[in-house]
Amino acid sequence: MKWVRKALIWCALAAAVTVPVAAAATSPLLAWRQPVYIAAGFAGVIAMALLLVQPLLVAGYLPGLPRSRGRRMHRWVGGGLIAAVVIHVAALWLTSPPDVIDALLFVSPTPFSAWGVIAMWAAFAAALLAAFRRRLNLHLRTWRRVHTAFTAVVVVGSAVHAMLIEGTMETMSKAALCVLALAATVKALADLRVWARRSTSRRG
Repeated sequence: MKWVRKALIWCALAAAVTVPVAAAATSPLLAWRQPVYIAAGFAGVIAMALLLVQPLLVAGYLPGLPRSRGRRMHRWVGGGLIAAVVIHVAALWLTSPPDVIDALLFVSPTPFSAWGVIAMWAAFAAALLAAFRRRLNLHLRTWRRVHTAFTAVVVVGSAVHAMLIEGTMETMSKAALCVLALAATVKALADLRVWARRSTSRRG
């Protein structure tokens, strides 16, 4: 039945988002950490979870949620994603400013730092493009290509960043979340490109 399929999809999404967060909350590595460090870690986990939600919203994959409404929610969730990234970086700055400076300058000895910084700047660029789309007066097709290019960098960079870190996230749930976010993004970008071509051919 359709309602069973819808319920299963929503339950699967809820599990994919909440299980990594719950697993991180029970990590023994949190025992002696400062609250600001814990906040930084969880902001990063939440940001990764939102990266899974974003392509599902914009492509209209979630049952019971029309594409038009999903795209509006995509903008709001995008704002939440940027907020989570800012909290993540700001809290890490409060914990250790030299480490954050090294990461921003790409001189950090830890490889995951560079991937995180690349993903961060790409996320900011994608958000600014979305916010100032009309003022930039870009052609819609051009805007979509640039926005999706930045989005792809965000997802790939964030996934590599997360997988290279041996932190509070549990390994298996972290890997599953990263794979799902990558798969959802690839699927959404492919489908959106097909839909764009169809709409262009119909106009022609």
